[in-house]
Amino acid sequence: MRGLGIFILMLGLLFGASACMQGDGAAAAEDQLLAKVHNKALYISDMEGMFPEGTSGKDSSIIIQMFANRWMREALLLHEAEQNIPSDLNIDKLVRDYRASLIRHNYEKILVQELLDSTVTDEQLAEFYERNKQQYQLETPIVRCYFVKVPVPVAEANELRQLWNNKSQDLKSLVNYCTKYAEAYLLTDSVWYRVEDIAREMPKGTVTVDNISAKQDFSQRDSEYQYYFKVFEVKNRKDIAPLSYIKGQARKVILRNRKGNLLEDKIEAMYQRELRRNNIKIYY
Repeated sequence: MRGLGIFILMLGLLFGASACMQGDGAAAAEDQLLAKVHNKALYISDMEGMFPEGTSGKDSSIIIQMFANRWMREALLLHEAEQNIPSDLNIDKLVRDYRASLIRHNYEKILVQELLDSTVTDEQLAEFYERNKQQYQLETPIVRCYFVKVPVPVAEANELRQLWNNKSQDLKSLVNYCTKYAEAYLLTDSVWYRVEDIAREMPKGTVTVDNISAKQDFSQRDSEYQYYFKVFEVKNRKDIAPLSYIKGQARKVILRNRKGNLLEDKIEAMYQRELRRNNIKIYY
């Protein structure tokens, strides 16, 4: 806050407050009036906590100026809005509704944190997938593959070629090589990738959504990179997405449904409890 102190002193001098630096004048300087818009006022105390430690007087001045400029425009907009409130707009009801919404949302959040079981097992995912997999048609082709992209001149090119040709027997060594030299690589054969994402890493036209099924195992070089690519499996557009590809989505849906059921059950239990206690009166 040293910077703020310097700027407050500058404000005091600017407004001819040097005589107030004795006695009660120091307190007045600490709450210097910065701007007024109609009946709204901005004081330096309103900016408490906005100055990083060690801020210079110059930087404090910039921060205050920027904040005050924004505040004045927002205050003007609010003033204009207040002068043009529609006659049929019930502000008090809106405030009550918004307050109730905030309170309810906060309590629901507490209930979910305390009661929701966030564990989703593989069996639950598989069951959900079997019931809903028709909803997960692919919008774009995906592929399981190996992919390596190494800058040229290729470091230890012979070693890379041998590792690629023997990747099924010595994948760990290939991964170690790629960790050291490759700009990009994908060497997990159980993971699905969008064909478009792979295509962006290769020369234009090498791999496309139209020719991906014809690609098997090849290498290619241009002026910047050496590429290695091997396809294991392709899923085309409108095919059902594999569970492993939509696993994250499925988990979110399961938890969202579980949360909805939890809150419904909790509300119903509250209703039945208060009904038994005669705290609910029905007059229709």
